[in-house]
Amino acid sequence: MKITKYGKILKYTYMKWNLLILFICLLFMQGYVKLESTGDNLFHIFINGVQVGSVAQPEDAEKMLWEARREIAASVDDLVLMDVEMTYVGEEILYGFADDPQEVYGHIRQALQASIQETSVRSYTLKMDQYMVNLASVEEMEQLLQAVVNKYDSENKFGVDIVQDEDRLFNVLTANAVDRQRQSREQEELQQQEQQLFPEAGIQAQLTELFSQDVEKEEKDFGDYELGIMSMHFAEKVEIVEAYLPQSQLHPLEKAIEELTMEQETVGIYEVQRGDTLSEIALKVNIPMDDIVAMNDSLETINTTIRAGQELIITVPEPKVSVERLEVNYYEEIYDMPVVYIDRDDWYTTQTNVIQQPHAGFRKVVAQESYENDKLTGREILKEEVVMEAVAKVVERGTKVPPTYIKPISGGRASSGFGRRKAPTKGASTYHKGQDWATPVGTTVVASCGGRVSKAGWGSGYGYVVYIDHEDGRQTRYAHLSKILVKAGDYVKQGQRIALSGNTGISSGPHLHFEILIGGKQVNPLKYLQ
Repeated sequence: MKITKYGKILKYTYMKWNLLILFICLLFMQGYVKLESTGDNLFHIFINGVQVGSVAQPEDAEKMLWEARREIAASVDDLVLMDVEMTYVGEEILYGFADDPQEVYGHIRQALQASIQETSVRSYTLKMDQYMVNLASVEEMEQLLQAVVNKYDSENKFGVDIVQDEDRLFNVLTANAVDRQRQSREQEELQQQEQQLFPEAGIQAQLTELFSQDVEKEEKDFGDYELGIMSMHFAEKVEIVEAYLPQSQLHPLEKAIEELTMEQETVGIYEVQRGDTLSEIALKVNIPMDDIVAMNDSLETINTTIRAGQELIITVPEPKVSVERLEVNYYEEIYDMPVVYIDRDDWYTTQTNVIQQPHAGFRKVVAQESYENDKLTGREILKEEVVMEAVAKVVERGTKVPPTYIKPISGGRASSGFGRRKAPTKGASTYHKGQDWATPVGTTVVASCGGRVSKAGWGSGYGYVVYIDHEDGRQTRYAHLSKILVKAGDYVKQGQRIALSGNTGISSGPHLHFEILIGGKQVNPLKYLQ
């Protein structure tokens, strides 16, 4: 009896422990990994070398990694760049725990946050010709371009619209300057037309249109013209693209406005026109004459002769972005008639003669004017009332290109210049009337300019000498020669051999003496040599 009683107790106790163990196994079954013969069954996950937990399958960690990246990227509008490397180490165990998936996911997310290298923010890049700038928003782009427009729009009529560029396949924006006042008026007129109960139609509409055309054909009075800026647009193509950039690459709006509206000196070229003088060019380009001379090696002084077609370097202040506009303006102005030129084919271009002096007039005008930035590029007078007629200046001018003069020898050392000097030898003049070059006897002497030989022989103090008369009325002389190669009456070309240098006449040593005479009077030859 006792054995049976204890047996029942033991059997009952055994059953209770088995049930308890079974319950515990069922409760923690997901946390256990059972040993199988397939190999590794528990995997320790590392993100950038830092352990974040253990899972039963690597695919579970990869799903967690993808979800964590998606969640971080979705939490901000910016573009997030992460440097992520996931590795794992597997092992085969009999029984063991895989970490709680929520804890592993949290550790992965923390590791990703720590791996963020740089956040690229949504931004907009503006490109106009050679200029580029990055700003944070379309609104800042609009403010930047509006600042450019405001520089020339004193009436505050124009705004900036940023719209889709229809000529581009990709998502590229462009900007236009728009007349807000005109837009407003057109919208009001459209609304009024829509509100009309009985809009004009048929013959009535045609009569109204014909009447309006007749009114337009009538000559306008000065007060009938709409004045001010008629149109405005950017001279360069405006391109705006959306991009993701690091915050460090974005420009502050104030600095971008300063850069885009600030004028900078740009090198330009001015081609001299017929009738131009240096003083007139200085007024046209708004640069002092001394500055123009300093910029151009071809100009020695403000009195240097300039020729039609000659190119002069000038500096022009220009902003990075150009704005073109069309204006209609009213003026009461003093005006001049264009100069009237009478061409003389038998005169040189250096010869002019004024046969009628000008007289300024006074008039009232309405003019349509084109501008690029502040530079007037075109003008058309729409209406004019002359109060006092202007008188044109009439000038005769030559069309023949004058002859040029070259150095008559190759090489040589400049030994005595034009002007006063101490006499180098007995009998020599103290006022030197030409230019001397020291050179060995027998050096080739060429004609400085083409012309007719008027003298070839002995010339007293000059020794052997050659005189050449030129088409422009000037004369050249070559003295102290050792041998003459031409005779009086010969026609010689520029650069043709005419003699050999020497040491004849009143001379202190072997050299060539060269003169240029204008109107029979010697001048400094160096001022006329090319």
